[in-house]
Amino acid sequence: MVLAQVTIAAKSNEIPAFAPLLDAVETVFGSLTGLLFIADALHTQTAHAEEIAARGTHLMIPTKGNQPTLFAQLKALPWPEVPLGDRRRDTGHGRRETRTVKAITVHTPGVIGFPHAQQAIRIIRTRTTGAKTSRETTYFTVSLPAERAQPADLQDWARREWHIENRLYHVLDVTFREDLHQSRTGTGPVVLAALRNASIGYHRTNGEANIARATRRANRLPHDLITAVTSTYPTTQ
Repeated sequence: MVLAQVTIAAKSNEIPAFAPLLDAVETVFGSLTGLLFIADALHTQTAHAEEIAARGTHLMIPTKGNQPTLFAQLKALPWPEVPLGDRRRDTGHGRRETRTVKAITVHTPGVIGFPHAQQAIRIIRTRTTGAKTSRETTYFTVSLPAERAQPADLQDWARREWHIENRLYHVLDVTFREDLHQSRTGTGPVVLAALRNASIGYHRTNGEANIARATRRANRLPHDLITAVTSTYPTTQ
């Protein structure tokens, strides 16, 4: 579910919107203390790591080509000597996938040039579809120590971030055809984004796994949806 959204300025990108989005999420929760944030590689920024730490929260984040020095440091760690921490296998849609996780505690300051990093992580995803096999290696850092973030936990958290692509962005692109929408000026894009996110959130809270099917049903029964969204229910003490 989308808890908050922030408009990105024209001719800018997501990086300046990071702190304002944290403010918006904090408004929803009341406090961010103790939460774990997972973001994509664009946000592997030292300022973001400092911002997260200052709020009493934690960060798990991948490193890719936008941070070549950090990527090289992570890749050069003695991974062959590290025992396997966790392995998962999944099958479905004609595909087999295996994910392995290794984690190294960063003991020496400066070994990893990223603020507050306490563990370095390597996740390898091997996918087989028919006769074709592909392998993807992703490196992460996390600001939680090993006693609070075991390899099985790291595996789960990484998958939750990947699920955002399937359970949110895919729905926005395919079901709602967001990229094809022509609204580009004024507050139109913001309003429409909020409506799409609210729609997805509404269906998710009702336990819907298939948003396309739920949307078709809502189209046939619009009054039920309008009543649910606009009704005010008394709170119980």
